[in-house]
Amino acid sequence: MSLIETEMNTGVLTVTLNDPENRNTLSSELTFELVETLDAADNDPEVRVIVLTNAGKVFCAGADLSQRSKGTKPSKSVNPLDLFGRFRKSPKPYIGKISGHCVAGGMGLAAAMDLSVAIEDAKFGFTEVRIGVAPAMISVLCLPKMRPAEAAEAMLLGNRMTGADAARLGLVNQAVPAEKLDSAVQKYVDDLLAGGPNALAATKQLLVHVPEMDIDSAFEWTSKLSADLFQGDEAKEGMEAFLNKRPPNWIK
Repeated sequence: MSLIETEMNTGVLTVTLNDPENRNTLSSELTFELVETLDAADNDPEVRVIVLTNAGKVFCAGADLSQRSKGTKPSKSVNPLDLFGRFRKSPKPYIGKISGHCVAGGMGLAAAMDLSVAIEDAKFGFTEVRIGVAPAMISVLCLPKMRPAEAAEAMLLGNRMTGADAARLGLVNQAVPAEKLDSAVQKYVDDLLAGGPNALAATKQLLVHVPEMDIDSAFEWTSKLSADLFQGDEAKEGMEAFLNKRPPNWIK
Protein backbone atom coordinates (compact mmCIF):
# COMPACT_ATOMS: atom_id res chain seq x y z
CA MET A 1 0.00 0.00 0.00
CA SER A 2 1.26 3.45 -0.87
CA LEU A 3 2.20 5.67 2.05
CA ILE A 4 1.22 8.75 0.04
CA GLU A 5 -2.19 9.35 -1.50
CA THR A 6 -2.98 12.09 -4.02
CA GLU A 7 -6.15 13.67 -5.37
CA MET A 8 -6.30 16.25 -8.14
CA ASN A 9 -9.20 18.68 -8.42
CA THR A 10 -9.20 21.75 -10.69
CA GLY A 11 -5.53 22.61 -10.34
CA VAL A 12 -5.30 21.66 -6.66
CA LEU A 13 -3.31 18.56 -5.72
CA THR A 14 -4.05 17.19 -2.26
CA VAL A 15 -1.19 15.05 -0.95
CA THR A 16 -2.04 12.90 2.07
CA LEU A 17 0.45 11.28 4.44
CA ASN A 18 -1.12 7.84 4.66
CA ASP A 19 0.71 5.84 7.31
CA PRO A 20 -1.54 6.39 10.33
CA GLU A 21 -0.50 3.16 12.05
CA ASN A 22 3.04 4.55 12.19
CA ARG A 23 1.78 8.08 13.09
CA ASN A 24 2.92 9.33 9.67
CA THR A 25 6.53 9.33 10.85
CA LEU A 26 9.16 10.37 8.34
CA SER A 27 10.33 6.85 7.65
CA SER A 28 12.70 6.37 4.75
CA GLU A 29 9.86 4.82 2.73
CA LEU A 30 7.34 7.60 3.38
CA THR A 31 9.92 10.32 2.80
CA PHE A 32 11.03 8.73 -0.47
CA GLU A 33 7.44 8.50 -1.75
CA LEU A 34 6.65 12.03 -0.58
CA VAL A 35 9.65 13.58 -2.33
CA GLU A 36 8.84 11.69 -5.54
CA THR A 37 5.25 12.92 -5.39
CA LEU A 38 6.22 16.53 -4.74
CA ASP A 39 8.86 16.47 -7.50
CA ALA A 40 6.15 15.41 -9.95
CA ALA A 41 3.76 18.08 -8.64
CA ASP A 42 6.33 20.86 -8.94
CA ASN A 43 6.93 19.91 -12.57
CA ASP A 44 3.29 19.44 -13.56
CA PRO A 45 1.89 22.61 -15.20
CA GLU A 46 -1.65 21.46 -14.35
CA VAL A 47 -0.90 21.69 -10.62
CA ARG A 48 -1.43 25.21 -9.29
CA VAL A 49 -1.60 24.61 -5.54
CA ILE A 50 -0.47 21.70 -3.34
CA VAL A 51 -2.29 20.89 -0.09
CA LEU A 52 -0.39 18.62 2.30
CA THR A 53 -2.51 16.81 4.89
CA ASN A 54 -2.75 13.59 6.87
CA ALA A 55 -4.78 10.45 7.37
CA GLY A 56 -5.45 9.51 10.97
CA LYS A 57 -5.08 11.48 14.17
CA VAL A 58 -1.43 12.50 13.67
CA PHE A 59 -0.18 14.89 10.99
CA CYS A 60 3.44 13.83 11.47
CA ALA A 61 5.34 12.53 14.50
CA GLY A 62 8.78 13.33 13.10
CA ALA A 63 11.56 10.83 12.60
CA ASP A 64 10.84 7.11 12.62
CA LEU A 65 12.62 6.21 15.85
CA SER A 66 12.35 2.46 15.25
CA GLN A 67 14.37 2.86 12.06
CA ARG A 68 16.81 5.34 13.59
CA SER A 69 17.49 3.14 16.62
CA LYS A 70 18.41 0.15 14.44
CA GLY A 71 20.95 2.16 12.47
CA THR A 72 20.47 0.03 9.36
CA LYS A 73 20.74 1.56 5.92
CA PRO A 74 17.27 1.83 4.33
CA SER A 75 16.57 0.37 0.90
CA LYS A 76 15.05 3.69 -0.19
CA SER A 77 16.34 6.98 1.12
CA VAL A 78 16.57 10.66 0.26
CA ASN A 79 18.61 13.50 1.66
CA PRO A 80 16.44 15.31 4.24
CA LEU A 81 17.26 18.55 2.40
CA ASP A 82 15.33 17.17 -0.57
CA LEU A 83 12.25 17.31 1.65
CA PHE A 84 12.68 20.20 4.09
CA GLY A 85 14.67 22.40 1.71
CA ARG A 86 12.41 22.04 -1.28
CA PHE A 87 9.43 24.20 -0.36
CA ARG A 88 11.17 27.57 -0.45
CA LYS A 89 12.54 26.72 -3.92
CA SER A 90 9.27 25.47 -5.38
CA PRO A 91 7.36 27.84 -7.70
CA LYS A 92 4.08 26.40 -6.39
CA PRO A 93 2.32 27.51 -3.19
CA TYR A 94 1.99 24.84 -0.49
CA ILE A 95 -0.77 24.77 2.10
CA GLY A 96 -0.50 22.67 5.24
CA LYS A 97 -3.85 21.19 6.29
CA ILE A 98 -2.86 19.91 9.71
CA SER A 99 -5.69 17.77 10.98
CA GLY A 100 -3.82 16.01 13.76
CA HIS A 101 -0.95 16.08 16.21
CA CYS A 102 2.36 17.45 14.98
CA VAL A 103 5.62 17.02 16.90
CA ALA A 104 9.40 17.01 16.39
CA GLY A 105 10.21 16.76 12.68
CA GLY A 106 6.53 17.20 11.91
CA MET A 107 6.89 20.74 13.27
CA GLY A 108 9.47 21.41 10.58
CA LEU A 109 7.19 20.05 7.90
CA ALA A 110 4.36 22.28 9.09
CA ALA A 111 6.62 25.35 9.31
CA ALA A 112 7.94 24.73 5.79
CA MET A 113 4.52 25.31 4.26
CA ASP A 114 3.80 28.68 2.64
CA LEU A 115 0.44 28.81 4.42
CA SER A 116 -0.96 26.48 7.04
CA VAL A 117 -4.07 25.79 9.09
CA ALA A 118 -4.17 23.44 12.08
CA ILE A 119 -6.99 22.19 14.23
CA GLU A 120 -6.77 24.16 17.45
CA ASP A 121 -6.65 21.19 19.82
CA ALA A 122 -3.89 19.32 17.98
CA LYS A 123 -0.77 18.74 20.05
CA PHE A 124 2.46 20.36 18.82
CA GLY A 125 5.90 20.24 20.37
CA PHE A 126 9.66 20.28 19.96
CA THR A 127 10.04 17.01 21.84
CA GLU A 128 13.55 16.13 20.66
CA VAL A 129 15.34 16.98 23.92
CA ARG A 130 13.18 14.43 25.73
CA ILE A 131 14.87 11.61 23.78
CA GLY A 132 18.38 13.05 23.91
CA VAL A 133 18.61 14.85 20.56
CA ALA A 134 17.98 18.39 19.31
CA PRO A 135 15.54 19.96 16.82
CA ALA A 136 18.52 20.57 14.56
CA MET A 137 17.44 20.66 10.94
CA ILE A 138 13.91 21.87 11.63
CA SER A 139 15.30 24.84 13.55
CA VAL A 140 16.30 26.30 10.17
CA LEU A 141 12.61 26.40 9.26
CA CYS A 142 11.08 27.23 12.62
CA LEU A 143 13.42 29.82 14.15
CA PRO A 144 12.78 32.54 11.52
CA LYS A 145 9.08 32.39 12.41
CA MET A 146 9.54 32.67 16.19
CA ARG A 147 10.61 35.28 18.74
CA PRO A 148 13.93 34.22 20.33
CA ALA A 149 12.58 33.97 23.89
CA GLU A 150 9.62 31.87 22.81
CA ALA A 151 11.82 29.66 20.64
CA ALA A 152 14.18 29.03 23.56
CA GLU A 153 11.30 28.09 25.85
CA ALA A 154 9.66 25.80 23.31
CA MET A 155 12.82 24.02 22.17
CA LEU A 156 14.69 23.73 25.48
CA LEU A 157 11.74 22.57 27.58
CA GLY A 158 10.25 20.22 25.00
CA ASN A 159 6.72 20.70 26.32
CA ARG A 160 3.60 20.06 24.27
CA MET A 161 1.49 22.96 23.04
CA THR A 162 -1.85 23.27 21.27
CA GLY A 163 -2.48 24.22 17.67
CA ALA A 164 -3.67 27.58 18.98
CA ASP A 165 -0.28 28.03 20.71
CA ALA A 166 1.52 27.10 17.48
CA ALA A 167 -0.44 29.79 15.63
CA ARG A 168 0.39 32.36 18.33
CA LEU A 169 4.09 31.51 17.94
CA GLY A 170 3.88 31.91 14.15
CA LEU A 171 4.59 28.27 13.33
CA VAL A 172 1.24 27.97 11.53
CA ASN A 173 -0.98 30.71 10.14
CA GLN A 174 -4.25 29.72 11.75
CA ALA A 175 -5.72 27.33 14.28
CA VAL A 176 -9.42 26.58 13.93
CA PRO A 177 -11.98 24.13 15.32
CA ALA A 178 -11.87 20.81 13.47
CA GLU A 179 -15.22 21.44 11.80
CA LYS A 180 -13.89 24.65 10.23
CA LEU A 181 -10.63 23.22 8.88
CA ASP A 182 -11.95 22.45 5.38
CA SER A 183 -13.45 25.90 4.89
CA ALA A 184 -10.34 27.69 6.17
CA VAL A 185 -8.09 25.75 3.79
CA GLN A 186 -10.53 26.27 0.90
CA LYS A 187 -10.38 30.04 1.47
CA TYR A 188 -6.61 29.93 1.06
CA VAL A 189 -6.94 27.76 -2.06
CA ASP A 190 -9.47 30.10 -3.67
CA ASP A 191 -7.34 33.17 -2.98
CA LEU A 192 -4.20 31.51 -4.36
CA LEU A 193 -5.96 30.39 -7.54
CA ALA A 194 -6.92 34.03 -8.13
CA GLY A 195 -3.23 34.95 -8.41
CA GLY A 196 -1.17 34.44 -11.55
CA PRO A 197 1.11 31.37 -11.41
CA ASN A 198 4.22 33.34 -12.38
CA ALA A 199 3.31 36.11 -9.96
CA LEU A 200 2.94 33.63 -7.11
CA ALA A 201 6.29 32.03 -7.94
CA ALA A 202 7.98 35.45 -8.00
CA THR A 203 6.35 36.45 -4.73
CA LYS A 204 7.63 33.28 -3.07
CA GLN A 205 11.14 34.27 -4.14
CA LEU A 206 10.65 37.76 -2.67
CA LEU A 207 9.70 36.22 0.65
CA VAL A 208 12.82 34.06 0.62
CA HIS A 209 15.50 36.39 -0.73
CA VAL A 210 14.64 40.00 0.20
CA PRO A 211 15.13 39.46 3.96
CA GLU A 212 18.62 38.08 3.22
CA MET A 213 19.74 41.14 1.19
CA ASP A 214 21.09 44.55 2.07
CA ILE A 215 18.72 47.31 1.05
CA ASP A 216 20.63 48.45 -2.06
CA SER A 217 20.91 44.91 -3.42
CA ALA A 218 17.25 44.30 -2.62
CA PHE A 219 16.11 47.36 -4.57
CA GLU A 220 18.33 46.45 -7.53
CA TRP A 221 17.09 42.86 -7.67
CA THR A 222 13.42 43.67 -7.14
CA SER A 223 13.52 46.47 -9.72
CA LYS A 224 14.68 44.04 -12.39
CA LEU A 225 12.19 41.40 -11.26
CA SER A 226 9.34 43.91 -11.41
CA ALA A 227 10.32 45.07 -14.90
CA ASP A 228 10.52 41.48 -16.15
CA LEU A 229 7.12 40.65 -14.70
CA PHE A 230 5.43 43.73 -16.18
CA GLN A 231 6.80 42.78 -19.62
CA GLY A 232 5.49 39.21 -19.37
CA ASP A 233 2.39 37.74 -20.96
CA GLU A 234 0.83 37.00 -17.59
CA ALA A 235 0.94 40.65 -16.52
CA LYS A 236 -0.42 41.78 -19.87
CA GLU A 237 -3.36 39.40 -19.45
CA GLY A 238 -3.87 40.43 -15.84
CA MET A 239 -3.91 44.15 -16.60
CA GLU A 240 -6.18 43.71 -19.62
CA ALA A 241 -8.58 41.60 -17.54
CA PHE A 242 -8.60 44.20 -14.76
CA LEU A 243 -9.28 47.08 -17.14
CA ASN A 244 -12.04 45.14 -18.90
CA LYS A 245 -13.57 43.94 -15.63
CA ARG A 246 -13.28 40.24 -16.45
CA PRO A 247 -11.46 37.33 -14.81
CA PRO A 248 -7.91 36.65 -16.09
CA ASN A 249 -7.38 33.47 -18.07
CA TRP A 250 -5.69 31.61 -15.19
CA ILE A 251 -8.98 31.58 -13.25
CA LYS A 252 -10.97 28.58 -14.41
